Amino acid sequence: MQNNSLKPDASIAGWRALESLPLALFGGVMGLTGLSVAWRLAHVRFEVPMFISISVGGFAVIAFVMVAVGYAVKVSIAPDKVQAELRHPTAGTMFGTLLVSLLLLPLVLAPVCLALAQTMWAIGALGMLVFALSIVSRWINNRQEIVHATPAWIVPVVGLLDVPLAVPLLNLPPMHGVMVLGLSVGLFFAVPLFTIIFSRLVFGPPMADALQPSLMILVAPFSVGFSAYVSTVGKVDLFAEALYVTTLFLLVVLVGRLRYLPICCPFRVSWWAVSFPLAASAIAALRFAQAEPGWLTDAIALMLLAFATVTIVWLLIRTLAGIALGELRTLSS
Repeated sequence: MQNNSLKPDASIAGWRALESLPLALFGGVMGLTGLSVAWRLAHVRFEVPMFISISVGGFAVIAFVMVAVGYAVKVSIAPDKVQAELRHPTAGTMFGTLLVSLLLLPLVLAPVCLALAQTMWAIGALGMLVFALSIVSRWINNRQEIVHATPAWIVPVVGLLDVPLAVPLLNLPPMHGVMVLGLSVGLFFAVPLFTIIFSRLVFGPPMADALQPSLMILVAPFSVGFSAYVSTVGKVDLFAEALYVTTLFLLVVLVGRLRYLPICCPFRVSWWAVSFPLAASAIAALRFAQAEPGWLTDAIALMLLAFATVTIVWLLIRTLAGIALGELRTLSS
């Protein structure tokens, strides 16, 4: 009888733990989806088994469903916390990770269910545009503090760069104008946002330890920009090469900082911020190797693919272990 009486309390405690579920966890969906696309490109370039890409893509879909259901529960049981998160000058920008996930998952789902992929992309594209407009309006109409200028600011507007990526696979009516819209606005805002954030890092107070993993997001405008540009224009030209080599330069600068993560802060969900930039960099390297074959481009592509894979697999294992041990509140802090 005593054990039965404890079950409802334990169940309630389990549901209440979802109050701490952060929007940033959708960054894990982005990372897994990007890794699946990278392995698909590796299959084309190096003839590696296709089941790797399919398996990682399956994990991405499962992760999206689980996080979406969990956050829906959070909306129903703790709407005040959701509103506070969305209004936060830094955390609120991470709502874009949900929309970017909707733009990326069609890359995985299109070969399996084209109608679902088309629907998700349409929702994601429209939602991303509306969200970008609202965030830019907020920045213009309200004075911002320099301490709030973190790499997470890149997600809401530069996230429009993800709009063109899946279009070639979706068999939609001509979408060139939409692709150009996402590409041009994303790249245009990448320049001032990168400058503001870089200036804050150099001249402002240091970022909190928990935000250090988000520095890798600074790579995303260039790695994703490369793929978005190539998807839109259909070739690798001089401008695409410039985006790619900038990606490599920033990776060399920022990857070295990853070794300080275990020292500066314990593992948190925020560490997933490194996953998608690494996967996007691997995708860019594989696309470039396919366009410009050679031992050096192949070596860089394989190295980045291996690094992204090891990092994302470790993040997945560590996160699942933490959730199984009931550490969700701690991991989300």
